[in-house]
Amino acid sequence: MNKQHIGKPMARVEDARLTSGQGSFIEDMNPLPNIHHAAILRSPYPHARIKAIRTEQAEQMPGVKGIVTGKDVVELTHPFPVGVTAPVKYYSLAVDKVRYVGEPVAVVVAKNRYLAEDALERIEVEYEPLPAVVDIETSLLADSPILHDEVGSNIANHRTFSYGDPDKAFREAELVVKHKFMFPKYSATPVETYGVIAHYQSSSDSLTIWSNFHGPFTLQSVMAAALRINSNQLRIMIPKDVGGSYGIKSGVYPYMVLMGVVSKKVGLPVKWIEDRQEHLMASSSGTDRVTWIEAAVKRDGTVTGLRMKMVDSVGAYVRAPEPACLYRTHSNSTGAYRIEHLAMETIAVMTNKSPTGLIRGYGGQQMYFPLERIMHMVATKLGLDPAEVLRRNLIAKEEFPYQTPSGGIYDSGDYRQAFEKLMSMAKYEEFRERQAKARQEGRYLGIGLACIVEPSGSNMGYITVALTPEERGRSLPKSGCAEGATVSIDPMGGISVRISTAPTGQGHETVSAQIVGEVLGVDPRTIKVIAEMDTLTSPWSVASGSYSSRFGPIGSSAVYQAAGKVREKLLRIAADQLGRSPDELVMETGKVVVRDDPSKQISLKRLVGSAHWNPQGLPAGTEPGIHETAFYTIPTALPPDENDLINGSATYGFVADAVTVEVDPATGDVQILDYFTIHDAGVLLNPLIADGQIMGGLAHGLGGALYEELAYDKNGQFLAGSFMDYLCPTATEIPKVTIAHIETPSPLTPLGAKGLGEGNTMSAPVVIANAVADAISPYGVTIDTLPLSPNRIWSWIQQAKSKEEELV
Repeated sequence: MNKQHIGKPMARVEDARLTSGQGSFIEDMNPLPNIHHAAILRSPYPHARIKAIRTEQAEQMPGVKGIVTGKDVVELTHPFPVGVTAPVKYYSLAVDKVRYVGEPVAVVVAKNRYLAEDALERIEVEYEPLPAVVDIETSLLADSPILHDEVGSNIANHRTFSYGDPDKAFREAELVVKHKFMFPKYSATPVETYGVIAHYQSSSDSLTIWSNFHGPFTLQSVMAAALRINSNQLRIMIPKDVGGSYGIKSGVYPYMVLMGVVSKKVGLPVKWIEDRQEHLMASSSGTDRVTWIEAAVKRDGTVTGLRMKMVDSVGAYVRAPEPACLYRTHSNSTGAYRIEHLAMETIAVMTNKSPTGLIRGYGGQQMYFPLERIMHMVATKLGLDPAEVLRRNLIAKEEFPYQTPSGGIYDSGDYRQAFEKLMSMAKYEEFRERQAKARQEGRYLGIGLACIVEPSGSNMGYITVALTPEERGRSLPKSGCAEGATVSIDPMGGISVRISTAPTGQGHETVSAQIVGEVLGVDPRTIKVIAEMDTLTSPWSVASGSYSSRFGPIGSSAVYQAAGKVREKLLRIAADQLGRSPDELVMETGKVVVRDDPSKQISLKRLVGSAHWNPQGLPAGTEPGIHETAFYTIPTALPPDENDLINGSATYGFVADAVTVEVDPATGDVQILDYFTIHDAGVLLNPLIADGQIMGGLAHGLGGALYEELAYDKNGQFLAGSFMDYLCPTATEIPKVTIAHIETPSPLTPLGAKGLGEGNTMSAPVVIANAVADAISPYGVTIDTLPLSPNRIWSWIQQAKSKEEELV
């Protein structure tokens, strides 16, 4: 294909409305008359029994229309279904007990939010405080406070896996390097918080819910099951503009169910918009994780085997799609390296913290932090440069497609080419010389490296690895990553595209228009892309939504195939009218032309007119109208097999980072000097948007490395309820970034594209940690915990100095 539009840096079509104040967000929507407003009473305790809730005073306040408590929720809903066997009962309001600070306890509905908030203060709740547990390792102990008595422990999920022969790898190892790493709980803080509008219709016993939810739409069935209604009685509508998410807004679904219950109970349409304190305290986040990792190593730096024990805190409840963070990277657990033997133990525990869920890069940053740190520690133990260890272990180009020990199928790549390009960009050897000179001057410079595999387009089957093969065998196999799209042309020639990827700012409308414009030979800016999602009218599947960087490999492919169907139909009509076969025709600049006789042509508008205005003149067997829908999935996205092998993603990109830093040992302050990142995401559909996505992911990863943590004290009290306490990087903290690309097209997608945008969220925490570790290596400090706050670094250095003084 001689591309005119795909792969070009076309400016985003979405930006015109967004920069002129014409965006349409959930707060802007008033789809019904007489909408009332909800406010939520939340628990001040991390763990307590609810002895009584007294609502009489609040009910009598002016403007209050009704109050809903856990008792109502139990009467009107089932607990949410979950993908593990532990009998955890999770409702949209607390029932009998509260299990984290901020858990919803009651809802007030009033004529406006002010009255509703005032009424909250009149609700009296009698609590019996209980001991809380927030530490992951403590939660595993037999005498730890139990959150769910019916479970009998705090373990929600526990599995072990063995691939290859890890015992042999460790027996024959010339060196074993091991360490424990702790990754923090943090969020994504989108500009727009959660929002829900719910309307219950008693005549049809159905619910229409508007929300800035973005999928995965497997959760539509979870919501319908909780609400005790058929799936076609639950209509979910997503506005075309969602003010960012980064995975976090998948966690709005319990509030969608809650507002559905509230609307049914009070008999009114209800609107709820979350405030920032609520969002930080009780929306969603990534998991915090403790990882014990061991590497079996040869003296030349070759890593032959890994053992990993990973324990995630999923918060107070394991709620769908968790334990996704534990298993999303299962297929790429050995990263970019040729490591043949792997043993894993995975545990999801419940603690008195807010529940977790999807977040940009989910599972990746938790997994790559210990993996890439241990690779650098291997180099240190062997007296080798980290670059040499990474080179020695990277998968070679000729090995693709490469199957990982756990079943991932890396579709394409040239990791070594990308890595060498990175080393050249970063002037690695020159920096080592600068570093040595700086050390002589008493300055502490460091350089960190990281090589990661970026999975995209999750296979729905990956989460079922949480179950044993026997448990999986009792239900329908889960697989695939299907997405749908519709392309239509109206009687006057206007082209429309309907997508179901529920974009949250990534530019799906722009790229969809580029693809359709390419296929149909028209200007992309004349194409209308409808991004609003409606489960009753949009083409969607259980995998639909905006997560796992799935638009690049999956969403774009559905658009391409739907456009291809339209193209084939138009060429059939043109062939009939021109007296040629479709193979002799080309479609370009709004017309169909005979390839070897350009004087013979027909306009696209005339062909479309024939399909609409003169259907009797169409070729035999051709349906009137131009309206085509396509669904696309990846053939390698199969269910897990009896040996727990699973190809958990559609495609796999590659990211290599190099970061240079200077650390001030007197304060612990980290200054990032340069950040170099190289990406292989297959064929780039729009390089301008791609680089924007990379910068966004990098900023998020930088936050996880240096600033962000949803902190709790030892008693379970939440300590990060505002941006005074929960620090996020701003524009002034973003370092100088150099971005480069190589392209190894995916053989699995029609455009050769892979996903992109989450990679640096996964890589930035560890590459910055590696750089800081390198900078302060003279002190003998081992970095195994994030974020790298100045106080933490300073404390490590002081402890190291104290130990050195004791030895003297």
